[in-house]
Amino acid sequence: MNKEQQQAKLAQMKRQWEQRRQVGQRLNRIKTKMGVYSGKGGVGKTTVAVNLATYMAEQGYSVGLLDADIDCPNASKVMGITSRPLVVDNQIEPVEANGVKMVSMAFFQQNEEEAIIWRGPMIHNALNQFLQMTNWGDLDFLVVDMPPGTSDAPLTVMQALTMDGFVVVTTPQNLAAMDAKRSINMIKKLNVEVLGVVENFTGEVFGTGAGKQLSEDMGLDYLGQIALRSDYRDDSVPTVLASTEVRAEYDLIWPGVRRRLENLERMPEQIAAAQAEG
Repeated sequence: MNKEQQQAKLAQMKRQWEQRRQVGQRLNRIKTKMGVYSGKGGVGKTTVAVNLATYMAEQGYSVGLLDADIDCPNASKVMGITSRPLVVDNQIEPVEANGVKMVSMAFFQQNEEEAIIWRGPMIHNALNQFLQMTNWGDLDFLVVDMPPGTSDAPLTVMQALTMDGFVVVTTPQNLAAMDAKRSINMIKKLNVEVLGVVENFTGEVFGTGAGKQLSEDMGLDYLGQIALRSDYRDDSVPTVLASTEVRAEYDLIWPGVRRRLENLERMPEQIAAAQAEG
């Protein structure tokens, strides 16, 4: 490596360090950062992220939702948001709806049907801009609607954010469970916690059971299942606010997520107590 290459590499390292510092400053008032993730698109990851965030806000928590799926952003549609955020003094002020603060690439598209055809570095830069510029304020939870897959986009989020854990979404089909297993292995390789597995679209059409089997195979908590219902046809508000059946499903899912997070928070104290007793 010649001198110019060394200088270029050093400059890149400095830029990355500065980006991480700025992201850390922006997010230091957020207590818990939780991703909702899947190995493939189309399993209802965004629907779960939006409804879980809304449910948590209904429980009295201060919640933000980051739509990190840059090339196919649609969490704002599920949330029922039509307004756009303000950008003041190079700060993005999140749009708030249903008690949830939200930022999405969809807010910055002139035409929502236009394809965002970006390579990895551009997606990386867009995510970093969201993380550096968004004024979340004080939050109990930031829910991150992750990009699907195991390549550059989800890797960028996992490296830029210090995540406290992930909820993994699958559907009952074996192929979806296989892809979910791949995403779980990615999370583990990056030394982040998996909070548990949710099985979506259960019922007569697609069957049931793959999510629970995946949890058992991977030694993870099974958080619950979400049925395929006609209630989701109404996208004016998150379905958890409009359907008592859907709300009942999240009444079962949320305690498992909360319990897992509480266990993670208590772990250092438990280790310290065990060492003291030893």
